[in-house]
Amino acid sequence: MDIERFIEDCVKANAESEPQAAVLEVLRRAVSEPGAFIQALGEPRKALVETLHQSATLTILNAVWTPQMNLMPHNHLMWANIGIYTGREDNILWKKGGGRIEAFGAKALFERDTATLPVDAVHSVTNPLRRFTGGIHIYGGDFFDTTRCMWDPETLEELPSDGDTVRDIFAEENERLGLV
Repeated sequence: MDIERFIEDCVKANAESEPQAAVLEVLRRAVSEPGAFIQALGEPRKALVETLHQSATLTILNAVWTPQMNLMPHNHLMWANIGIYTGREDNILWKKGGGRIEAFGAKALFERDTATLPVDAVHSVTNPLRRFTGGIHIYGGDFFDTTRCMWDPETLEELPSDGDTVRDIFAEENERLGLV
């Protein structure tokens, strides 16, 4: 796996007329050989949001979930593609209704699986395994320079979120598990 080539292919695909679909094809090909990502990025050992590429129109992240890690409901306000290269990522899909969000679906992603999320998606993420999960998350915009929302997991109160909030959640998970 040549990470720089993968990034170049994603950037090129993002310039096509249907960028999300074109980028998804690049991601599907890449995660079809999951061991290549582990060889290129290293074995997952802690919660991580590693920026592989960031621009105004495309962000590519290596996201690593600790065993049994949960991330509260949140939105991105941009399309997203997810590809799993090790482990499993369970997504609960939420929709706004009646003044709050309500769960309406779920999708389990296993090694080699990909998924797409539209611009208006709200989802929460769980790694149900007792081992690390690693995935490539690609966003159709600047993930870290976009103010988004997350929802409190107990009250479903809407709260502000941004790149720093996400980084803090992953750092807290490492601290909780003594992985700092």
